[in-house]
Amino acid sequence: MSTAFLNGTFLPLDRAQVSVMDRGFLFGDGVYEVIPVYAGKLFRLTHHLKRLQNSLDGVRIGNPLTDFEWTEILTELVARNTGSDQDVYLQVTRGAAARRDHAFPVDTRPTVFAMSTPASAMRDIASEIGIKAITLPDIRWQKCDIKAITLLPNVLLRQQAIDAASAEAILIKNGHATEGAASNIFIVHNGVLVTPPKGPSLLPGITRDLVLELAAANGIPFREAGITEQDLEQAEEVWVTSSTREISPVTHLNDEIVGDGQPGPLWQRMIQLYQDYKVALRRGEAS
Repeated sequence: MSTAFLNGTFLPLDRAQVSVMDRGFLFGDGVYEVIPVYAGKLFRLTHHLKRLQNSLDGVRIGNPLTDFEWTEILTELVARNTGSDQDVYLQVTRGAAARRDHAFPVDTRPTVFAMSTPASAMRDIASEIGIKAITLPDIRWQKCDIKAITLLPNVLLRQQAIDAASAEAILIKNGHATEGAASNIFIVHNGVLVTPPKGPSLLPGITRDLVLELAAANGIPFREAGITEQDLEQAEEVWVTSSTREISPVTHLNDEIVGDGQPGPLWQRMIQLYQDYKVALRRGEAS
């Protein structure tokens, strides 16, 4: 049984319990992060903690821990669980109040929960053959830059993709692609790597930012710009990125072949750069 962390205590995951009055349970009133672990090392932890802080600020929940305390707790959590490669999930809710009320309760303590599971197999599978995706209208709220636990629209959109024998839904708002149901999006257009700019319509992905850093450091032309539906349909390559799937090439979009139906040459170059970064992380030469 894996070990979890709940409100100051490490305990077996099956013994971790919260009150039914917790606002995360009643309202989805909380935020979360997912952090990959490679060779026991937390991937870009500083970036994840900064995004966590931004999400907490966005929903007006005070951060219950300092960055130092988060680092100590998450490092200990990884050490207590099996496997050198893991996925850490952490969640902070506004806490439990005496009565159910939409208004923020006074003097509640945030609920802090974290768990770790073995690394997702999709990291390797998608890289070998590419994935299928479909486009769907973006039905989510207007603050998608907050990593909130209120994920029902994302769940419904992702399930529509699964029902269509696809791995991901690429979301369209006002004629432009925003991101995937659980990922950021990139295309290659005329040899240039393009991803939508940050803003309220999409989550500022940690993997997304690393891809741009790697592109800049290795002379790969890129830009942050809007991607129209037509751009998406005519793209030479389409990728989706996230902490768990890393960088997945989309080889079929709405049952149409992307490029030649195989992971493209720029993706091949980027995934090698990404793997090199992971090797450096495992050696303690990157963070």
